[in-house]
Amino acid sequence: MNKAGLFPFPLYSPAGSSDGSGGFTLTSPDIRPGATIANDQVYNGFGYAGANVSPELRWSGAPSGVKSFALTVYDPDAPTGSGFWHWVMFNIPAGVSHLSKGAGNPKAALAPKGAIQSRTDFGAPGYGGPCPPKGDRPHRYIFAIFAVDAERLDANEDSSAALVGFNLHFHTLAKATLTGLFGS
Repeated sequence: MNKAGLFPFPLYSPAGSSDGSGGFTLTSPDIRPGATIANDQVYNGFGYAGANVSPELRWSGAPSGVKSFALTVYDPDAPTGSGFWHWVMFNIPAGVSHLSKGAGNPKAALAPKGAIQSRTDFGAPGYGGPCPPKGDRPHRYIFAIFAVDAERLDANEDSSAALVGFNLHFHTLAKATLTGLFGS
């Protein structure tokens, strides 16, 4: 456990929930808690023809002592034995409280200055939208924002989600989540 007593990974929690750290919340005009994620956010591949556009995200109520934020998107229902990491961004400056729609595309340069997007389970940095196996029940896509007590995590764009999670284990002050669903 870290200082806040939080497991660092965005395991399932009710949509729009927080860890109880003073009202830290994560919302999105593009994702309704517990609702189906829009097709423009779906991955373009694995049998899907989505636009793969990351949603707009907003957070508020971060605890004092925050020096940066980190964001992950995780599918605990992926048939891999270990889930699937769809997006990892960290070193988001403490003064930032939202990500614009499309910020998950590293080539679009919409991410906050200084933020790093690292390798996902797709094998490259940036947002990779939902793409569960066709015919599978709807999967949960857990968007998690972490309030971090360090300006920079010891990781880079080639770092795996597990390495970023290891760093978050020691530096998370609070976490808030938002869960959307997608399946065919």
